[in-house]
Parts: sequence; C-alpha cells; structure tokens
Amino acid sequence: MIASLPENPNRLLDYSNSRLADIWLAGGCFWGVQAYMARVPGVAATSVGYANGRTENPSYEDVCTRNTGHAETVHVRYDPDRIGLEALLAAFFQIIDPTSVNRQGNDRGSQYRTGIYYLDDAALPAIQAVVAREQAKTSRPIVTEVERLLRYDLAEEYHQDYLEKNPGGYCHVSFDTLGQVGKKKAFDPKIYIRPSEAELRRTLTPEQYRVARESGTERPFSGATWQQDKPGLYVDVVSGEPLFTSRDKFDAGCGWPSFTRPLDQQAIREKRDLGHGMIRTEVRSRAADSHLGHVFTDGPRDKGGLRYCINSASLRFIPLEEMEKEGYGAYIPDVRDGSA
Repeated sequence: MIASLPENPNRLLDYSNSRLADIWLAGGCFWGVQAYMARVPGVAATSVGYANGRTENPSYEDVCTRNTGHAETVHVRYDPDRIGLEALLAAFFQIIDPTSVNRQGNDRGSQYRTGIYYLDDAALPAIQAVVAREQAKTSRPIVTEVERLLRYDLAEEYHQDYLEKNPGGYCHVSFDTLGQVGKKKAFDPKIYIRPSEAELRRTLTPEQYRVARESGTERPFSGATWQQDKPGLYVDVVSGEPLFTSRDKFDAGCGWPSFTRPLDQQAIREKRDLGHGMIRTEVRSRAADSHLGHVFTDGPRDKGGLRYCINSASLRFIPLEEMEKEGYGAYIPDVRDGSA
C-alpha cells in the first residue's frame, strides 16, 4: 500500500513545557506505525528502533536475517495532559491485527510481531485494561506482547521518519481512523441507560433515590460535593452520562454544587416548575431523566449569568486522575482547559 500522509496536528502544538511519558509499540513495519502514531494528537515525538532482542546495536540486516529476536518498534513520547495512555493504545489497536502471529500486512517474521513495551510499572494497569477490551471484541486470542522494555536500539537514520522523507513509500497501515482518536463519541442511548427501579433501589442510597428519582431536594450544605474543589467530571448518578465539569463549578454560597454551564447543553432538559409556590426552571438529565436541580439567572455575569444549582445526590464525581480508568478519558481536555 502506498502512503498518503495527512497533516500532522502535533506540529501546531507546543510541548516544550510538557512532562512527557513514554511507551514503545511494535506493530509490524515501523515506517507506517511511526507515521500514524506521530499524528495522534498529544504525541510529542517518535523514533523507530529494535526492541527486546538478544543482541546489542543490531543492524536492520541483523534483525531481518539473523534471528536476533528484536521487534521493529516505535518509541512514542506523549503528553498525558493531552492524551491518556488508554486512548493512545486504543489508537494503536486501530492499525494492527492483534491476533496475527509474526505478521502484519504483507510483512512476515518475528520482527513484525505486535507488542507493547513499558518501563513504568504504573502504566501496566492501563495497558491491561485496553488489551482486555480488545480481547472482548474477538473470539481469537490476542497475541500482542505486553512486556517490560529490556532494550531499545535506535534504527539507522534512513529509517527515522521514513515516510516523511519518502512520500508515497510503502505503508501497511491506514490513516482513516486518525480523525476519531481522542474524540468524544456522539450521544448513544445504549451507553447511558436508566436501570430498572428495582436495580436503582438496590444500588442508590435512599437519599440519592429520593432526589434523583422522586424529584426531592437535599438539605443545603449537606451534599457530598457542594464544597468539592478537585478537578474532575460530574456524571449522572443514575446513568453515568457526563453532565458538568470542575472548570465550570463555582461557590455560589447557596449550599449546593453550582455550575455556570453544563458540559453539553444537549445533556440536560429544562422543565417549568410551579411547585412550592414558586416559578422555577427544573433541570433534568437527558438519558435517565434524573432530577438534578434548578437553573437561575443570578450566576457570574462574565460567564453567561446562569447558575445551575444541582443536588450532590444526583451526581457522581470522578476525579481527573481516575477519568481515563473509568472510561471518560475523552473528557480530560474539558476538565483541564475548559474546551467545549
């Protein structure tokens, strides 16, 4: 297959002050793997080399013909603030066949095996989680190696950024999936569902059930998150649908969590509320129809003037450092820099 390279978005990003992390990925011929991974948003730098073989400083000829045990590998340096390891590996799995032994595309040999190599033990749970999710997609066993990096020797200079130097050169991967890397998926009602009432009564606390399902109101200054100031995501306690972020949270002095806006305006529903002798606008969640609270027009003027006054009992808070693990990695930029 002849390579037709898309633009590299990372060339527009400044990584000079980023604390970068490292992972090493083997996915067949390293020319195409490097070109693809270099274009994953959040990847600051890449190189190609030979990993976990039995010899020092092997040449390309050694690797291909002398049974040295090396795998053609791409060293990926990425910014965890821009892309989490799970999202990065999910992109990697888009371009490999993890069930194929010693073969990717037209290339055959042990040097073309697939592998994920790491130095930081803290990376292992994320790697294992991604491999488990990929295994659930197929009945065939995944043979992608997950091993500690024992050695990595840079390949010859002519292999580095080969496809950048040789446009139209051989490439066994497709770049069609690049546009979806790290993107938030469109709302899917099959993902965020409301369990049965029996299940909710079993899993929710009495206060959560009273507020979210019976349109109750918790006492002010009593909720678990009204004073929460850690960075993270607030999701519907019933369905898990993302609703608000810490970036839009502020102290309104009312005793309930207050936000200037929802994460996605489409994720909430507004309803006229004439209860308790007042005229108010109730806020409910889209997927589960949970009662969340009310929206008022006395919020910060410089941020739109709205105050979403929300019950803690209707929310579950996911700290920033746990969002990737819990499957909300695509929302990390919303928490970190407030981008919509």
